[in-house]
Amino acid sequence: MQGPWAKEGAVTLAVAVVLIWLAPLMISTYTLTILIIYGMLGFSLGLIWGFGGILCFGQAAFFGLGAYVYAIAAINFGESTWPMILAVLVPAGFALLLGAMMFYGRLGDVYLGVITLVVTLILFKFINSTAGPQYVIGKARLGGFNGIPGFQTLNVPGNPEAYIWGDAYYYVCAALLVIVYLLVTALLRSSFGRIALGIRENEVRMSLMGYDIAARKTVLFAIGAAIAGLAGALFANWGEIVTPGLFSLGQSAEIIIWCIVGGLGTRVGPILGAAGLAYLKFMLGQQSLIDNTLIMGLILVLFVLFLPKGVVPAVASLWKTSFGRRPFSRVHQARRMRNRGRGNG
Repeated sequence: MQGPWAKEGAVTLAVAVVLIWLAPLMISTYTLTILIIYGMLGFSLGLIWGFGGILCFGQAAFFGLGAYVYAIAAINFGESTWPMILAVLVPAGFALLLGAMMFYGRLGDVYLGVITLVVTLILFKFINSTAGPQYVIGKARLGGFNGIPGFQTLNVPGNPEAYIWGDAYYYVCAALLVIVYLLVTALLRSSFGRIALGIRENEVRMSLMGYDIAARKTVLFAIGAAIAGLAGALFANWGEIVTPGLFSLGQSAEIIIWCIVGGLGTRVGPILGAAGLAYLKFMLGQQSLIDNTLIMGLILVLFVLFLPKGVVPAVASLWKTSFGRRPFSRVHQARRMRNRGRGNG
């Protein structure tokens, strides 16, 4: 059974390499880098919501936390290696604590959404109020609404003077997204992933079968937070400044819209949704005739009404209607193996 999945991974990697190589011919690497970062952020919510059934209104909290942890640590360490690691570990640890309280407390979906939203707003308000000189962590001043500028950006490990920027930084971000994608794919193919999908479909049944529902939800929640934290650190390096806006309600809402438009329950859907809508917002930002928020709201309403499953599931359904199978589905792979066997016979 490993053959089909190994082949799918190889095809995914090949397609990613081609896209990474061709994309700079059409769009600047500076713009592509932020699209990749947003794609990773959308992917983080797509994992916990689409595959774990956990609607989190606070993904921006982990994104902002990763960015701020990186900036603070980079100022204190003077290089980027440990700050990058901490930007992943701190949001994951915070999510473990928050998730344990929520999931072992057996809170309903509505309360989960409210709590994650409130946590995000608390962080937003707190960071906004840290403008005074007393708000210092080591050498780093939090800066309040002005944010934190002037920190060490990504460098070659062990060589703080060898900065990674421009085209090189684009390829680093693209490679990290591909690695995260493949690792999550492997996780979802594992027993842990299958149990998580079972919990999403029927939590009561999985509980009666003896699985610790709260533990698995907490771990999945933390993995999503770690990915969001990594995206936050990459964003900090891209923008070279972090501000409280990373924790804003608007940021949280956009991430949810990305996942809905791209398609929940798919791996590539939230990535494409994030990149596509972020690029649309970038293009709209170059004119002042239409408000971006209005356009995003209109897109959400249209998709909920006419394409509720999102773009990727709709395309997959169209493919199935046209060719009688889904690409890389189990049935597709089984038919190919059977036909190959007949050919050899």
